[in-house]
Amino acid sequence: MTAITTAAAGRAAGAGASTPRRRPVAWLGFVPFAAYTLVFMAVPTVLAVWSGLTTQSGAFTLANFAAFAQPGIQKAFVNSLLLSLAVAVASSVLGAILCVALLAARPDGFLRVVVDAASSVLAQFGGVMLAFAFIATIGSTGMFTLWAQHAFGFDINSLAPDKTAGPLLYQATGMFFPYLYFSIPLMVIVFMPAVEGLRPQWGEAVATLGGNRLQYWWHVGAPVLAPSFFGALILIFASAFSSFATAAALTNSGILIPVVMQQYLGSETDAAVAHIPGVLAIGMLVIMGVVMGLYALLQRRAARWQR
Repeated sequence: MTAITTAAAGRAAGAGASTPRRRPVAWLGFVPFAAYTLVFMAVPTVLAVWSGLTTQSGAFTLANFAAFAQPGIQKAFVNSLLLSLAVAVASSVLGAILCVALLAARPDGFLRVVVDAASSVLAQFGGVMLAFAFIATIGSTGMFTLWAQHAFGFDINSLAPDKTAGPLLYQATGMFFPYLYFSIPLMVIVFMPAVEGLRPQWGEAVATLGGNRLQYWWHVGAPVLAPSFFGALILIFASAFSSFATAAALTNSGILIPVVMQQYLGSETDAAVAHIPGVLAIGMLVIMGVVMGLYALLQRRAARWQR
């Protein structure tokens, strides 16, 4: 018995001793992601913040924040915030309706597979390709623009708030449509797991108590989905606010903050404005930090119903 006990203790000790040797191997899978995050996210963020808080000689200063007093920068911030908010609200409502409608489809059915695949692709569709698609559709000589003019005598560019700034598509108001194009699929991807988390037993309980479908959604479905819905809305707001490629492909005027940053970064003749992109980056980081903090709080609340 003593020999058996000693052997078992030896095997246990050996197993315990080998565990630390396995841990470094397990962490190797995290190295590529950590390196990518460090090189392409952490380092550029630190450099941007540093450039916004220093002078040309490298001395610390807060005088650079005077750039926020410029009317053009203030207008670009307002345009970016209003555009992102409008896109987030519209995308969240339309995407949520689509998600609820998909509950009637089989999870492994053809319709769900097509919608899931299309959402995954279209949520990443942006930049020059998306800009060209909308230029060919609702641009000044786009297909839909010309068809509406010939069929109904309606000029879509008459909806532009600033008639002197060119066609509707190249203004902040017109960019609502391209942004909506990739934001609705993003809402489907983010919100669909929460909708699928609704228990069939909850609906059966409401029916047993004499409630109808409307009462189920008002007293059960909506309260349960509310944290996930608003969390997805905030996530879409952050995505639209930080989106650059589509706006840059549509216009080179400083109507949105990412485009303004591009203009200042491309200015190689005036060293006095070299700090402005860093200051604008700090402003965007503050807004994104608040937004993502709210998103984390809502996701923590929503996780209670998704367990």
